[in-house]
Amino acid sequence: MSTGNMNLTLQVWRQKNSKSAGKLVDYKLSDISPDMSFLEMFDVLNEQLITKGEEPVVFDHDCREGICGMCSMFINGQPHGPKDLVTTCQLHMRSFKDGDTIVVEPWRAKAFPVIKDLAVDRSAFDRVIAAGGFVSVNTGNAQDANNLPIPKSKADAAFEAAACIGCGACVATCKNASAMLFVSAKISQLALLPQGQPERYRRVQSMVAQMDEEGFGNCTNTGACEAECPKGISLENIARMNRDYLSAKFISEEEV
Repeated sequence: MSTGNMNLTLQVWRQKNSKSAGKLVDYKLSDISPDMSFLEMFDVLNEQLITKGEEPVVFDHDCREGICGMCSMFINGQPHGPKDLVTTCQLHMRSFKDGDTIVVEPWRAKAFPVIKDLAVDRSAFDRVIAAGGFVSVNTGNAQDANNLPIPKSKADAAFEAAACIGCGACVATCKNASAMLFVSAKISQLALLPQGQPERYRRVQSMVAQMDEEGFGNCTNTGACEAECPKGISLENIARMNRDYLSAKFISEEEV
């Protein structure tokens, strides 16, 4: 951990598009403050590249508050870098030392083709959500908070599943490029609540089918997804999804 300004070497993946070959390119940065975020450090790099008349590094970002799930960098072999439970935008340069070499790559998955440099296409997640990540009941006006009694344990579990920001770190770190942690979280946040019951079993079948169609791999229970998830989404959601998927083979929607 550094306390003073640092000199760093970045090895950044540069790739024109999904059909082009990419490579790691070395960049030298000096006088980097430990109080900068990782993305602010990339802003400094891009300012230097633009000043030299070179093309800046393309990378995904939006809120920079760990909420939107846009930032997606594989840093020194770990999605979002060396810190637990933080996204790339929440990672600060004090986590590195003066003189360090930092290797930065995009998410690696068949279902996440590279758009350019460090930016990848994660629209596969959107199509999985569109397949069933919704409720279509006529809810009318918002009800009073206590009108639908829900056990606290289930409310907490649904809230924890809903914390998933869809960044794709689970896919990037999985040796099979499995999206089951993401899909199971989106299924669980609805399956645990009364509003999600009418379409519960249709939902799990549709979303799993779309996940498979997008080319994501299967889960082999290594647990890397939970370990690297910046929001700590639990593997229990995968178990819940598997139970619902099996149950869907025997239970019709009318019986829910």
